[in-house]
Amino acid sequence: MEPYLPWLFLQFLLLLGISSAAQAQVNIPLGSSLKPEGPNSHWLSSYGDFAFGFRQLEGNTSSYLLAVWIDTIPEKTVVWYAKSISNGEGSPVQVPSSSVLKLTTDGLLSLRNPAGDEVWSPRIPHVAYARMLDTGNFMLVDADGTAKWETFDFPADTLLPTQVLAVGQEDKVLRSRLIATDYENGRFLLAVQPDGNLVFYPVAEPSTNRYLPYWASNTVGNGLQLVFNETGRIYFTLKNGTQINITWAGGSTMDDFFNRATLDPDGVFRQYVYPKSRKVRNLWISQWTVVSSIPQDICLAIEANAGSGTCGFNSYCSFDGIKNQRSCLCPQRYKFFDDERKYKGCRPDFVPQSCDLNEAAALAQFEMTLVNSVDWPLSDYEEYSDIDETVCRRLCVIDCFCATAVFQASTNTCWKKRLPLSNGYMAESIDRVVLIKVPRGNNTQSQLSSASSKWKEDKKYWILGSSVLLNVLLISILLVGTYCGISITSKKKLQSSQSSGSSILPLKIFTYNELDKATSGFRDVLGSGASGTVYKGQLQDEHATSIAVKKIEKLQQETEEFMVEVQTIGRTFHRNLVRLLGLCNEGTHKMLVYEFMTNGSLSEFLFGDARPYWSLRVQVALGVARGLLYLHEECNTQIIHCDIKPQNILLDDNFMAKIADFGLAKLLRANQTQTNTGIRGTRGYVAPEWFKNIGITSKVDVYSFGVILLELVCCRRNVELEIADEERSILTYWANDCYRCGRIGLLVEGDDEANFNIKKAERFVAVSLWCLQEEPTMRPTMLKVIQMLDGAVEIPTPPDPSSFISSLQ
Repeated sequence: MEPYLPWLFLQFLLLLGISSAAQAQVNIPLGSSLKPEGPNSHWLSSYGDFAFGFRQLEGNTSSYLLAVWIDTIPEKTVVWYAKSISNGEGSPVQVPSSSVLKLTTDGLLSLRNPAGDEVWSPRIPHVAYARMLDTGNFMLVDADGTAKWETFDFPADTLLPTQVLAVGQEDKVLRSRLIATDYENGRFLLAVQPDGNLVFYPVAEPSTNRYLPYWASNTVGNGLQLVFNETGRIYFTLKNGTQINITWAGGSTMDDFFNRATLDPDGVFRQYVYPKSRKVRNLWISQWTVVSSIPQDICLAIEANAGSGTCGFNSYCSFDGIKNQRSCLCPQRYKFFDDERKYKGCRPDFVPQSCDLNEAAALAQFEMTLVNSVDWPLSDYEEYSDIDETVCRRLCVIDCFCATAVFQASTNTCWKKRLPLSNGYMAESIDRVVLIKVPRGNNTQSQLSSASSKWKEDKKYWILGSSVLLNVLLISILLVGTYCGISITSKKKLQSSQSSGSSILPLKIFTYNELDKATSGFRDVLGSGASGTVYKGQLQDEHATSIAVKKIEKLQQETEEFMVEVQTIGRTFHRNLVRLLGLCNEGTHKMLVYEFMTNGSLSEFLFGDARPYWSLRVQVALGVARGLLYLHEECNTQIIHCDIKPQNILLDDNFMAKIADFGLAKLLRANQTQTNTGIRGTRGYVAPEWFKNIGITSKVDVYSFGVILLELVCCRRNVELEIADEERSILTYWANDCYRCGRIGLLVEGDDEANFNIKKAERFVAVSLWCLQEEPTMRPTMLKVIQMLDGAVEIPTPPDPSSFISSLQ
């Protein structure tokens, strides 16, 4: 029987191939049909990544959605669903289990319910076949191969790579869902308008009425199309070819990641990635990860006289920058109409004040409870000046129309507000107090005040944090030595760890010979520092990937204590961070492998013979700020870089700034607020607290950024002792003097572009002076820095520091 075994095995493989082909049809012929239940419920793309067909609604076993979803991940994420109106603003098509979708022999795609009534059809007749593409696009195709209808032309709430929204296509809009599990049209809409403007709107659900936009590209007359390209970039193209970045992710190609951009139920347009190829699965958590979002803080983005704002009426919004999530909350003695659908807002749990009460009765029955860090900026109907908080409280209590009063101590101003309250939000920067009218007899501490205090404490932990006291990436070399290649025993332990599903260092392990060959014997030196030398190289892979290899020459620690922290750094992913690709540990050979940046360092770019364009300097400043914001507040484990300087900021092909060299980085643990350590960093960029016996926080990076921002404005180094004019030798001192005297022009003397943009230059100098405050708590967070740089918030005059601590000490 043995001679027949290979033949039987071949027949078995052929049967497998036939079975797979039956599921992953390239062309779907006329006469094909789908039913919600049974084996023929969907059609797959050629590689099986995407499916078109029926998806059962969550929590409803008898109702199905006609949809496209990603079929090769456990989440089966829906990326398109049919709507009753083709312009994306109709209701989602939901049908019972006995319905049938058929591609008729006449070439018409038609969905009919159990009674035989047609409930949905593209109404495109006489097509030759249908096709589910591996891009996620389902198409009805003519005999000559021309697409006559495709799902990419009628998006729901999601865009996919290769999808385009163009001017003149008014039916191409994104409409958010109500909630994640309810596909009915939600409260937000993204549209490319006929006038060339890309706009995000709040919508009066369930209608199509649009309130004032909360974000716009401001490209009226110039906008052309919104593009989601194959490399993961989302940008808006103008008629002159200019590309405006809409999200800040990139490099997440279709080969390596599933990639989607969704207008979520909270109004935020988020870009997500999910590991797809084998080479990134070991480097990435198998879940959807947010890599970019707009707007940055949805709680502050929406403010219009009509509509409830981000959350519902009488609610307020709190935004968690770390998790990139919005929460809707009710004030004390108010509760949600619907705990699951919080967008419906809050209502008082007490009988409102009657207008029949006289003044004495009102004061006896009601009181004002204090709330901090929350504001409802609208709904004012009366304003008082030159009064104190006590009078403000009394004026609201005796007024039956008044539900809330807002008092600002700095101006002794009081505003009365009536219900419903709208556009409420919680923010650290609010300098007013809210007074909520509630019945007497409930004098326990305000739930809202407690929530506010907790939020402030949490914010303190986010910003201050603490960190380990060691050089984390250098430690990673030793960790790899522990887990890879030191002995057969360690290899077996690593294999055991992998098989058990435990979390290990998610980096590629290179051999010394691989890197020796890639760098041609370590010949091309890119630079050197305290911990080692960096060489240029090229991997022998299918993409001939260019790399930078850092040979570690000084090891500082030998411990496995920080495996989790090293893993976290290996998984950092942001367009403004240089990616750590892997490492090598063979005996005395300790090396880190990074992606290669073709345009070198910011130091070379900024301090060379030619002055860089002003627009590029602005781009670099914003890029560095966004990278630091990610490290401080957006990645899973907050990181202090500790050595931000021009040499550690690299530039890619498009002069996109990327923060590099985590040799001094410190990871912040949630249960710590600060850390004490020896002086680190580079002269000219070191924050004053390094020289004091106080804890180090993320504000040391903010200080260093302030120095770099001045250098970008002025195109010179912070410390230039050879300058004849001693007053100008230290840039931070001189810039402060120029700003105080109103002579910003001296800082950009001879720079025509900067002088043309003198208002922005002055704004950047003001931001830098805030960052350079000697007291760390007075420095802004990187989120606030970005808002000030963008002009999204007003910049108060920075205090004149009593001294700047020179790094020459």
